[in-house]
Amino acid sequence: MTTERFEVQRQIAATPARVFDVLSDPRGHVAIDSSGMLQSAEGDRVTKAGDTFVVHMDRESKGDIPMGKYDVTVIITEFEQDVAIEWTISGTVQPPIEHLYGYKLETSDIGTLVTTYYDWSKIAERYRTSGIFPIIPEAGLRATLGILARTVE
Repeated sequence: MTTERFEVQRQIAATPARVFDVLSDPRGHVAIDSSGMLQSAEGDRVTKAGDTFVVHMDRESKGDIPMGKYDVTVIITEFEQDVAIEWTISGTVQPPIEHLYGYKLETSDIGTLVTTYYDWSKIAERYRTSGIFPIIPEAGLRATLGILARTVE
């Protein structure tokens, strides 16, 4: 596969602050997840790059790899209040895979133009050849934006 990044957009009828409120809350990640893997989260609302929280996962919902239930630590790599948030994860697989997830928010005529992305361009070669990337398909990003819209509108 030559594509190493998916990026999708959606207009959402809510302010950037309202959208960011969901994205900076660990429980918000669980609430808008379209994959079914995120089960619950522990930790405080993030406020800066370097902040972390724990997400309890269940890979069985994807039906692709028999990992069962496990935890990951979400590590915020970019944070700009009401504008951008990005993270990577550390968990069962070590060293960390170094794939990135994120959102960019722009004020628009109807509220917010939300761009979400999933980037696996920096993963190690042993992960790249494993055949499991992308973990989240482009359609999954679109579905998550739909759930986000339903949540904040």
